[in-house]
Amino acid sequence: MEMSYNLSGENEFRSPQNLIVPSASSPVENSLKEPCTTPLSNDTLYSNANSPSDSCVKPLCNAASENKSQGNKGVKYVSSEGDKLECGWGAFTPACLQSFNTPKGVLLFLCVASFLQGMIVNGFINTVITSIERRFDLHSYQSGLIASSYDIAACVCLTFVSYFGGNGHKPRWLGWGVLIMGVGSLVFALPHFTTSPYEVHFSEETGMCSSNQSMQCAESVSILSNYRFVFMLGQFLHGIGATPLYTLGVTYLDENVKSNYSPVYIAVFYTAAILGPAAGYLVGGMFLNIYTEIGKQIDLTPDNTLWVGAWWIGFLGAGAAALLTAIPILGYPRRLPGSQRYIIMRVSEAHQLKDGSHETALDPDFGKTVKDLPRSLLMLLKNPTFIFLCLAGATEATLIAGMSTFGPKFLESQYSLSASEAATLFGYLVVPAGGGGTFLGGFFVNKFKLRCSGIIKLCLLCTVTSLLAVFIFFIHCPNMPMAGVTQMYDQSILLESSLNLTAACNTECDCLREIYSPVCGSDNIMYYSACYAGCKKKSVLDSGKKVYHECSCILENDPTGSAQAIAGKCTSSCERRTLLLVFMFFVIFFTFLCSIPALTATLR
Repeated sequence: MEMSYNLSGENEFRSPQNLIVPSASSPVENSLKEPCTTPLSNDTLYSNANSPSDSCVKPLCNAASENKSQGNKGVKYVSSEGDKLECGWGAFTPACLQSFNTPKGVLLFLCVASFLQGMIVNGFINTVITSIERRFDLHSYQSGLIASSYDIAACVCLTFVSYFGGNGHKPRWLGWGVLIMGVGSLVFALPHFTTSPYEVHFSEETGMCSSNQSMQCAESVSILSNYRFVFMLGQFLHGIGATPLYTLGVTYLDENVKSNYSPVYIAVFYTAAILGPAAGYLVGGMFLNIYTEIGKQIDLTPDNTLWVGAWWIGFLGAGAAALLTAIPILGYPRRLPGSQRYIIMRVSEAHQLKDGSHETALDPDFGKTVKDLPRSLLMLLKNPTFIFLCLAGATEATLIAGMSTFGPKFLESQYSLSASEAATLFGYLVVPAGGGGTFLGGFFVNKFKLRCSGIIKLCLLCTVTSLLAVFIFFIHCPNMPMAGVTQMYDQSILLESSLNLTAACNTECDCLREIYSPVCGSDNIMYYSACYAGCKKKSVLDSGKKVYHECSCILENDPTGSAQAIAGKCTSSCERRTLLLVFMFFVIFFTFLCSIPALTATLR
């Protein structure tokens, strides 16, 4: 008999209009020797031997005869007729929500979730960590434990979440994960509301040359440092909540779209995750210009080393947004309407094990219990392509982590930029390079219809190109001279192993080494602070810039006799910054260009 199918719809996919389906008594039945291995919900079996990029499928086989041929292999197929495909919560499935029950609708909410995750974990945390140290009397190793709590939680939960969530209801795992992540942000902001108001007993004159300005330090250890456990709990919840997002979220997108469009969807998803940290740096930096105790009048300015900004605002807003985003994600069905036709055409390119254990993995009952977990891990360890892709991804992650953490510090030290200027410049560099490379990587896989071997060759080409551009880091700029650190106050060379901030010109100033506030003298030499430059007076320009006068240490080296110093570091005269930024752009671009293709190869 002849049946007509019109499967046009999402992603503009069309199946052939005329498919010949032989009946049980048809003479064509005996000529169909090729086994069909992919079941439909109506117990009809398709052949899945065609390529993912093909626009047609092969003739169907009769379910009864095929079940007989598959009986010897022990492979079971479960009908999916009972799956609920409506979007909603329980029995509440309004018709207005069904317009979002598409791959594009899922992509929208997952992009929002990944954007929030990147903004919170990789943006806000890195921006406010120094403010938290100052506010709650934390040491560097304690703040390091706070930052590491996210990775610890992810490592602990990753295997179990991906294993059981992969066989379960993925949107529910994703929704609850985003919900836990939102709760973690609220917990992270909680210490601000449970502590006493932040008070500073500090005079602006302390940073200048004057007598009797020693600060008395309390001997007792502040109990505020105990709040580090609350911050660690918030970060731990962040790690638990984000674990399903980049494991189950990617596979849910991959299962519900045509294989050729899957890299594009995943690329958009990861692009949102890259834009999140950039937004976190910009928004978090803006909040840090607001005093932590909103509405309280103080004499401090953001340039002061005792200033603490409103670090908690971003976590409250992002946490509330995550809670709202979790609601629609929880309403999605186990699989989207029409996704079965994409599963039919999908071809596994996995490494075929000699012991035949990959055939056992085709059993729908495999992976439903904990006892199958060791065997699943063993099968993955026997897959050389998968293992080498994982090793390459780990190496790439090391490069990305080092670049994102120390990239701004590198620019700051090389070109004497302020922390905010370096972070902003690096953010402008990462957004087009990282975001553009991620999106184009998925686009190239879709455009050229690359199979697994072609994808790996593309990744190799991008990695080698990125490696060649790394040699630009051998081009460096000399550091700006700093009195007492790189040279003596009389401009003589200072040995690297010695540090002498005190000289005859500032001996009577009784300066505090705890206060680091660099100034640039009129002699083009940086000083540790205005006090160590011997400055006795201060004025503020219309632009808000501080100018120090009557600086005794600068007077010795300044031929003009102005003996002034301006707050901040001296501007570097090195002209290699543009060249370095261009090559850094190519390093980041080609590194992210192969990220989505490598992920696509791993999924296949």
